Amino acid sequence: MPTQQPQVAVTVRVFAQRLSATRRGARLARRLAAHQLDAWGVPHGTSASDAAVLIVAELSANAVLHGRVPGRDFALRLVHTPATGLLRVEVSDTHAALPARLLPSADADGGRGLLLVEALASRWGVTERTGPGKTVWAELDLRPETAGHPG
Repeated sequence: MPTQQPQVAVTVRVFAQRLSATRRGARLARRLAAHQLDAWGVPHGTSASDAAVLIVAELSANAVLHGRVPGRDFALRLVHTPATGLLRVEVSDTHAALPARLLPSADADGGRGLLLVEALASRWGVTERTGPGKTVWAELDLRPETAGHPG
């Protein structure tokens, strides 16, 4: 008869918020993420907080600029597993267009958002979502010794 292993409780923290698909909504997503991370013990101004907030800012800006459908919001979801140090950032919008990672010219004003996400996150991708649109997600390790470095 196999012996049963004791079950270990795993804490998973989740923050979710719908925001208007405007520049103000994207700015609020960034500020809410910084505040929530601080509440979860990832202080403002640390490299882990700065990396996570930059990812939220870039994905939210993309949702507002490229994923906006008039009259529809976008959603921010943060999932933090303290035991592993993993943070998953998800930004969902209602536009079907998939994000494109471009290599902009040196003098271009924009187009580097997903390159920044790729540099800061351990991994990132796009998934379908219930209803119209997509979810762009990124995962990063918030542990101080590995934050900001792809795993």
